[in-house]
Amino acid sequence: MIKGLIGEKVEMNQIFDHHNRVVPVTKIRVAPTYVVAVKSPEKDGYKAVQIGAGAAKKAKRPQVGVAKKTGLKTVPKVTREVEFDGDLKVGEEIKLEQVFRKGQLVDVSGISKGKGFAGVVKRWGFAGGPRTHGQSDRERAPGSIGATTTPGRVYKGLKMAGHMGNKQVTNQGLEIMEVDKEASELLVRGSVPGARGSLILIQKSKKKKKAYHEPEIPEIPVVGGAKEEEPSEETKTQATEAPELGSGQEKPPEATPEGES
Repeated sequence: MIKGLIGEKVEMNQIFDHHNRVVPVTKIRVAPTYVVAVKSPEKDGYKAVQIGAGAAKKAKRPQVGVAKKTGLKTVPKVTREVEFDGDLKVGEEIKLEQVFRKGQLVDVSGISKGKGFAGVVKRWGFAGGPRTHGQSDRERAPGSIGATTTPGRVYKGLKMAGHMGNKQVTNQGLEIMEVDKEASELLVRGSVPGARGSLILIQKSKKKKKAYHEPEIPEIPVVGGAKEEEPSEETKTQATEAPELGSGQEKPPEATPEGES
């Protein structure tokens, strides 16, 4: 079976877990997904499956040709390649419950919100310059970007002001809180990249759940320390009955006070 599906971000909400704690979740609607092509190592050099979802308003001729060859009624709006196991047929429809289940960890990839041109304070969290000693215009400036005579140039990849957001982002290890088969929707713990209505790719995560046991919250809180347990009758009888000394046993020496020899 395939290890991913294409979905649409609906909105964020919150639910209560089994400990009655508030958990932020993101609702994702999974569109009908179809197998467009199957990549094989013999022909393509790698193993993957190409899936498509949605309906394109203005499709190009190559896309229309692929849809006709696959046997689809509509041209997919978006296609993605994911890993798969087993056998798949071109044109086969993949349903939500066949891939994901409650409690599973997934990785969600999408295009983050574009926030336009931003300075280094907002984009990278710079602290800015000092607010005193005559530097009235250095509060949000990046400061020095050079490295003196050696190497005498600005390094590539330096954190500077520029376009913020609008790039591919992946949130890993998000837990599936609920699976609605009828509405074909998922509730994923936490936030996912993108705005409402944006298309995202949901894949099975390679991360595993933590091995520790989450502490249970008691129904009735315990105030103060626990009561000391009273000794049982057997313990009392063992304490009262001291062992008698035999004929061959010697009496232990009495302790002498300090200073006496």
